[in-house]
Amino acid sequence: MKKLSLILITLLMTLTTASAQEENKAVINTTSGLVSGIMQEGTMAWLGIPYAKVERFMPPQPVKKWKGVRKCDKWGPMTMQQQNRPMTEEQMSENCCVLNVWTTDLNARKPVMFWLHGGGFDSGTSEWDPGMCLAKKDVVVVSINHRLNILGFLDLSTCGKKYKYSSNVGMLDAVQALEWVRDNIAKFGGDPNNVTIFGESGGGGKVGTLMCMPKAKGLFHKAIIMSGTILNVNTKAMTEELGEAVLKELGIDKKNVDKIKNVSYKDLYAAGQRAMAASIGTRRPGTPMMWGFGPTPDGEVLLQQPFQPAFASISDEIPLMIGTTFNELQRSRYGQKISFKQARNELQRTFGDETDAYISSFMESYPSHTLDRLPQDLLCIDWLFRPKTIITSDAIGGKRKADTYVYMYTVGESDNRGYKGSAHGSELKYCFDVLHHYTNQLSETCINSNKRWAETLSNVWAKFAHDGNPNCAGLPDWHPYTQENGELLEFGGDKPCLHHNYDRRLEEIINRHCFKQLDEFNQKHKK
Repeated sequence: MKKLSLILITLLMTLTTASAQEENKAVINTTSGLVSGIMQEGTMAWLGIPYAKVERFMPPQPVKKWKGVRKCDKWGPMTMQQQNRPMTEEQMSENCCVLNVWTTDLNARKPVMFWLHGGGFDSGTSEWDPGMCLAKKDVVVVSINHRLNILGFLDLSTCGKKYKYSSNVGMLDAVQALEWVRDNIAKFGGDPNNVTIFGESGGGGKVGTLMCMPKAKGLFHKAIIMSGTILNVNTKAMTEELGEAVLKELGIDKKNVDKIKNVSYKDLYAAGQRAMAASIGTRRPGTPMMWGFGPTPDGEVLLQQPFQPAFASISDEIPLMIGTTFNELQRSRYGQKISFKQARNELQRTFGDETDAYISSFMESYPSHTLDRLPQDLLCIDWLFRPKTIITSDAIGGKRKADTYVYMYTVGESDNRGYKGSAHGSELKYCFDVLHHYTNQLSETCINSNKRWAETLSNVWAKFAHDGNPNCAGLPDWHPYTQENGELLEFGGDKPCLHHNYDRRLEEIINRHCFKQLDEFNQKHKK
């Protein structure tokens, strides 16, 4: 009995010591102070690490060093934004510049994947896309919150040098976070000389924007843009006009511009919306371009807007993977009984005398789509992101020092009500390998049949982060894109499949008819 008790005591002491050692491992000495983390699904995680100190409308500054160990065991606050429920300051705050880190080995030298969440340049949070499972793919994952909407992009530069950079402070936050990665990530097992920035939707737009920012040069080495090619048409003249309109709405003159720092966020946001309506105009949902409170090219912080059609030459050496989903933001018509004739009549309102050309081009591009879903597919295919993705890929593919890889995501999903298609952002759960978190949103059959895609996409994204080449086991030999080869890898169907210029005619038709507002804007500003 005594011998058994001694064995149990020894075992308990061993486990306690091992646990204490593991806990100590999770304490990292950053440039701002000690941070302790937690375990998430077998991955070490640090949530809500402050990376910048912010003052309203000013560029971010380094965080003041704290004493003791800071517990980083819960999500930090998202930036101020419109919400339909009350939120505490711990959940939403102007002091929102926090980041999260996931890793499996503090002594490694792994590629870093730096995530920029979606939500346009208006809303969102890194909490949407946790990185613990992707980190198991031999990478270190970092995600950030930063200033958005009027807090991140109000142009007050006409009020004097103090506010020179106010129109881009939201993106300067992202640069500050990349500098934090450069200075600290090695302690988390990451390689600061191998950083991939990636983002979806507005996050993809942020990636493209960073590719045009001199301050970001050298802080990242690869880029992935997912459904991010909506065009930002802000000009300096537009945002200066908007900034002055905001001051007018608030009754603040330029000499007393500092008073704007005391305006409540609620009143500030409301004034911003009124100012847009009174000056440069309010953007309608579904508009094929964005303007207003977003990044502004000023020749210093931001050299140009991305995707028009390419990026600044400072990013010519950055390998890029870029792609879209089959349905994106198009209104879903799946589950509705629609005849081919009804679909054609509806399409005619958009495509006019090119309706039949649109239909035949779709059928040439997607011959495997079944006839019973064809009417819905004709109405639901993306009309927003894919056309401009082709134009951008044509402009850069084979014309930069670095390679460009293009993909299309067509993996369909279903819930208990039926088929949902491949909607905007639906690929994120696969790239982050968190499909098992969606048991309440997807059918069991869908989850079981799509597990292989979670494995495939997370492997491909991580492989690209390693060496700028996404080719890995299970893929056909995927070559860099050029305008001539039009090479694209489709994630969908029975297995990944290569195509070459398969939908160019279809997308040219879509581009002609769905971007008339953009054409009108460009024509107006040429005069």
